[in-house]
Amino acid sequence: MENPHKLKVLVIAEAANPEWTSVPLIGWSHTFALSKVCDVHLATQVRNQAAIERFGWTEGQHFTAINSETLARPFYKFEQWIRGGDSLGWTISTAAASLCYPYFEYLCWKHFKKALHAGEYDVVHRITPVSPTAPSYLASKLKHLGVPLVIGPLNGGVDWPPQFRDLQRKEKEWLSYVRNAYKLMPGYRALRRKASCIIAGSMATKAQLPQQYSDRVLYLPENAIDVSRFSLKNTSSYGLPLKAAFVGRLVPYKGADMAIEAMEELVKQKRMTFDVYGNGPEEERLKQLVSARGLQEGITIHGFVPNTQLQERLVKADLLVFPSIREFGGGVVLEAMALGVVPVIVDYAGPSELVTDNCGYKLPLSKRENLVESFKNTLNEICADPEQLAEKRQACLNRVQDFYTWDKKVLQVLKIYEWVLGKGERPDFNEPFV
Repeated sequence: MENPHKLKVLVIAEAANPEWTSVPLIGWSHTFALSKVCDVHLATQVRNQAAIERFGWTEGQHFTAINSETLARPFYKFEQWIRGGDSLGWTISTAAASLCYPYFEYLCWKHFKKALHAGEYDVVHRITPVSPTAPSYLASKLKHLGVPLVIGPLNGGVDWPPQFRDLQRKEKEWLSYVRNAYKLMPGYRALRRKASCIIAGSMATKAQLPQQYSDRVLYLPENAIDVSRFSLKNTSSYGLPLKAAFVGRLVPYKGADMAIEAMEELVKQKRMTFDVYGNGPEEERLKQLVSARGLQEGITIHGFVPNTQLQERLVKADLLVFPSIREFGGGVVLEAMALGVVPVIVDYAGPSELVTDNCGYKLPLSKRENLVESFKNTLNEICADPEQLAEKRQACLNRVQDFYTWDKKVLQVLKIYEWVLGKGERPDFNEPFV
């Protein structure tokens, strides 16, 4: 039986899947967390239906599967053709998804129009897509009805570091040079003018939103931790060799090759080992790099590891060495922190907003050779005094528990709902995150 005191929320999350990773998992995790404190109905793309039903939700009762495949499938095939079928060219993928996304919202409007006119929902919250390029068909419709629309967390649009233009080309990020063209798309301005609140998932995204809408923009980090999924905790005594790990797509900008170069001498001296979890177009090149430098005994490129196994492996690491130079959210950094694995990251974009000097190591962004040297020096300093990791490990666990669980996040989102409904003051979440 529904709780009459709970807010009734229609969640729009085109990507929401409990069995996938990245944005679909964010969409699902956010929705499921909200369902614990609100009467939630999820509108999602039909491709997610089977996984959500396996989770235990019933189509029609808990969620509605929107079939937008008429446009989504050909756009996906076109995008794969342009990208050559690999995982490079992320901007191309985002652009293709943004072009066909308004059709999904149009179908949502057709399905929920009657219920929205009848006032069956207090708030509509669009959680995904997270890209700030995605326009909205619903924004104008909901504004006319007087139903508050909350958008976000939006995240993306991080500038390519000028020190790594070679990687920009290698990543097939040609559209990055003209990415402001998305502002000409129908629905782009409507979303910003007519949404009741836009949640910026990073400070970079917040800075890019037009100043005239700043009174409706709130900063709230995109990622959070499901404590039931990340229940293990690192118990290392930090003896040598220290165990380092990398988790992520093996693409150029993630920088796994820089990590290997930085720890080469430590691995040869048997003071550090390195496990690389993930797959992608760089996998074979990384294996060749390890072989060419004679590091096979200390560095293992594992390839893809299912999520069900990844936590058990990552929790055994002492360090997450993650030299990504253009990371929007940095969810894997937060996951490592939740396990008590201390991160070593580049002080740029998403990860730098998650990690403090108390709970990790943030190395200044610089050109490639200087960045490799910074990682090398930091890893050497850690190996010379590994006991320092114990205090940072506890600081990681405390920071996640204090600020980054889904339970904490939904309470913050509830404050946003109360504000857009005129029942509370405008919240400010900038502290303690930044």
